[in-house]
Amino acid sequence: MDCPSTTAWRVAQHRAKHQILDRGTIFPDPLACPILGLNEQDQDLTHDQPGEKSFRSFLAIRSRIAEDKLANAFKRGTKQVVILGGGLETLGLRGPCSHKNVTFFEVDSPAMHVWKQRHLASLGLCVPSSLIFVSVDFETGTLIKDLITAGINATQPVFFSWLGVVPYLSRSSIENTLQSAAIFPDSEIVFDYGEPIENYSGHHRALMEKRSKLVESFGEPWISRFQPEEMHSLLQNTGFDDILDFDRNRIASYFGWPPVHATQKASPHVVCARTRNNKD
Repeated sequence: MDCPSTTAWRVAQHRAKHQILDRGTIFPDPLACPILGLNEQDQDLTHDQPGEKSFRSFLAIRSRIAEDKLANAFKRGTKQVVILGGGLETLGLRGPCSHKNVTFFEVDSPAMHVWKQRHLASLGLCVPSSLIFVSVDFETGTLIKDLITAGINATQPVFFSWLGVVPYLSRSSIENTLQSAAIFPDSEIVFDYGEPIENYSGHHRALMEKRSKLVESFGEPWISRFQPEEMHSLLQNTGFDDILDFDRNRIASYFGWPPVHATQKASPHVVCARTRNNKD
């Protein structure tokens, strides 16, 4: 595996495992295994590791919520989708199969894009003309300029999918990205974030500390984590409202699952927000 991002590759593995071990019950993705160059009998995808299922489920949950919200945006007439931190995401590859006349802009680092396009070609996976790769360094703050150069229409609505990225960015970069997204009319964004590790207790805290050390060992450390009220304030200050923050209990309600009764108060979060100039 020569992918520039170890975490991106591991997330893709979890997505594929969800298709096999969990039958894709939360989030079906027909390209989850093909994009890894693996099949459903591959040993790397058929063995569960201790403590892995809950994390794998959350990855499926955030993708499902994002694409449910995207489906609603399509109904409102949105024709532009920006995938921030594309990694091995398959949305831009799957999009043309179900969404005609929609342009997908996949944003990631130059190194990731060079590798991904070479990787897709080696697997014989076609990149549709509706998918445009936009190379951006999130820390430099040139997102708007680069998207416009790539052909995005700044006068039309945009849906932003920003999954698995926020913890790896500085707070100033996160704020700049939100401000950039809010510039577009009727902008909507879905992303996930984590609470400070100190909010967790018991074995949950030990698990979070273990994961933190793991990603740091990959050279991709967690940099930013937020109290929910901090994140809501940041969204409002950058131009977003209609904020819907899914913690574990709201996630359970969304999927029709039983309420979560736990002494653990901290939770992973998925957030959906729209700009103040939305019409409905």
